[in-house]
This record gives sequence, C-alpha cells and structure tokens, in this order.
Amino acid sequence: MVKHRGDNICGVLLLDKPTGRSSNFYLQRVKYLLNAKKAGHTGSLDPLATGLLPICFGKATCISEYFLHSEKSYEAVIQLGVTTDSHDCDGDIVEHRDVDVSEQQFQASLEGFRGEIEQIPPMVSALKHNGQPLYKMALKGKKIERKPRKMTVHALTGELIENNQAKLDVRCSSGFYVRQLAADIGEVLGCGAHIIALRRTTSKYLSLEGAISFEQLQKEFYAVADDDEKKKAYLKEILLPAEDLLKS
Repeated sequence: MVKHRGDNICGVLLLDKPTGRSSNFYLQRVKYLLNAKKAGHTGSLDPLATGLLPICFGKATCISEYFLHSEKSYEAVIQLGVTTDSHDCDGDIVEHRDVDVSEQQFQASLEGFRGEIEQIPPMVSALKHNGQPLYKMALKGKKIERKPRKMTVHALTGELIENNQAKLDVRCSSGFYVRQLAADIGEVLGCGAHIIALRRTTSKYLSLEGAISFEQLQKEFYAVADDDEKKKAYLKEILLPAEDLLKS
C-alpha cells in the first residue's frame, strides 16, 4: 500500500490572494509549501481578483462547503465606456463608447441592483453546459443561452472617480458575478463597463483582517521549517481551528 505523503495539518488559513493567478494555483502552492496532506479552498476568485481566500487543511476540508454558499463582500473598480468579452480587463475589447454620466445618474443606476435580482451568468465562467465549462466554449467562439439566476444583493454602494471610472462596494449571495454586475450597470448607463480591479473582503464572518499574503507566508514559514517545534507553533499561530468555520 502506498502511503499518502504530507503532514496531517488541520485548520483554516486566511490567504490574501494576489492578482494574476487562479485560486487553485495558490491553493497548490500553499499546500506544497506547508507539506499538507489534504487541502481545499472555499470558493474561487478570478485570476484578476485579489483578497480573501480561506484555505482549509485536513478535516476542515470536510466543512468547506459551509462557506461555498455563504454571502461575500467585494470592492471593485469599473471602467466606463469600454466593454470586453469577459466583462473584465483580462478579456478582449469588444466596444468603445462615449461616456457622459453624472453622479446622480450613476447613483440611480445602482438602485435596480439592490435586493433580490435576477442575474444572467457571463459566458466566461466555470458554469457548465452539457458537462463542459462555459469559458471553454467561449474560447471556441460559441455562445450558449444562459438562464437568469436569482441572487441577493444585500448592500451596494459606489461613486464615480477620475478617468471615467467608478468604485463599487457590494455584499452579495454566493454565486454572484461582480463582473456581470459591472457590465449590467454599464448597459443601464448606456456606455458599457468592465471590471479593472476586484478584491474580496469578507466571506460570511471571515474577513481580510488577519489574512496573510503568500509572500509573507513563504518568508515566515521558511524561517521555521527546519525546527519542528517552531513550525508547529507557527502553524498554530496562523491557522484558525476547523470548528471556527461552523460559527453561527
């Protein structure tokens, strides 16, 4: 019988994910760094996005589903006047439009996106059609009709800033696409829009407070990796107990 490699680490790490790579990329990097036998995250972020990515180890992975379906909060910056095929700046530009939007018009555009709404998921998403992710079909130039899904936007505020951009703060139900929200707001305003920055700040009651960057984790862990007692003490310091995921 082949033994599973890795240490039996148990707990939850609050990672402050950097931009540019997928959630799974950093999950695997952290798992390898800590030599953990079992690890998983509680809901992916787009490569563009930064912010809170709770990573569960050991027995904590069994209750990570508890967070997959929880409400989350985001900070976003959107660019008005430009639409892309993915609704963010990682996609290809589809159209440029003139922008003539007042603060009053912008605030009015937000009103229709608060409370219970219906949202059509973007084509560039991990949702599946006949077993195939939509984003793979989008890469082949295919466009599939998507049914609207009921979502809840618990809070939504924003303001216009310089360079035809706007800031958004949104607290929403799980499965909500802030990229699609940006595109929909752009259509209401008549100028189009896409996300240029996105940061997750909370997941249920967990927040970025106490989260650690991968760079800091790497530096601090390497400093204690050769001393078992210091390593255990460090892991105890940075990992939340698994039962903390089950707070009401």
